[in-house]
Amino acid sequence: MTRRLRILLFTLLATLAGLPVATRAQTNEQLAARCAELGRIFDRYNTIRSEGSGGPDMQRLGAGIDCQRGRYQQGIKTLEDLLQRNRTPFPPASY
Repeated sequence: MTRRLRILLFTLLATLAGLPVATRAQTNEQLAARCAELGRIFDRYNTIRSEGSGGPDMQRLGAGIDCQRGRYQQGIKTLEDLLQRNRTPFPPASY
């Protein structure tokens, strides 16, 4: 192989190797944004802020921890289930 062809092949392989990582990062960003969006909706409409309210919703706290630790699918599923259970409307996923 000529030097020029090897450089071209190496450049092409390096570019292709980087594509899945960039796609995955974008997806994680979208999932993290979805977690945050659903968490804000739940906190705004379903958090009782009065004395003797019984404390925080443990499922909501668990979903928040899942989202913080990168387990976005689990956190999103829990938050969507909580919002549906409480009949709180939320936007569909846009990804």
